[in-house]
Amino acid sequence: FVSETAAALCLSAGYRDAGDRMWQGLTLLFALVPCALVQLSLVFIHRDVSRDRPLVLLLHLLQLGPLV
Repeated sequence: FVSETAAALCLSAGYRDAGDRMWQGLTLLFALVPCALVQLSLVFIHRDVSRDRPLVLLLHLLQLGPLV
């Protein structure tokens, strides 16, 4: 999960250096929107199960939620 996001960000930087703004935007869109959706769904799942909510929310914001 983390490596896929890192690869998408590197690819987006490559598109930026090449001057392809459309492909850079699409790469960022298809990389960051699924991350946000996964994090939101996991926050709602952990909301009912977990007792330490601020820590779980922080881990999700740091993109470590799937590892929890």
